[in-house]
Amino acid sequence: MAEKRRKFEPEFREGAVRIVAETGRPLAEVARDLGINETTLASWVSRARRAGADGVAAGRPRSGEREELERLRRENAQLRRDNKELVMERDVLKRCMVLWVK
Repeated sequence: MAEKRRKFEPEFREGAVRIVAETGRPLAEVARDLGINETTLASWVSRARRAGADGVAAGRPRSGEREELERLRRENAQLRRDNKELVMERDVLKRCMVLWVK
């Protein structure tokens, strides 16, 4: 007797694809956790990548994400420069304090 095919809501499919894309967990593990067939999940992921639905996982961040990523990189670089300067200032003050105490 043939089994009845299960229907999955689009939100469930998108959520499953996001789990695979964002966590990097293996397809088999995610499929087992969600209670679905590994082949089914693999086809959803493949279809989403072809459609560009999970741009980050496919290597193509969206324009808003790209701008945010650039802003965060600039901010990170500035913070690293500031931190390096503060470390040098602290070291100078430590040396001065040692000389002053003696």
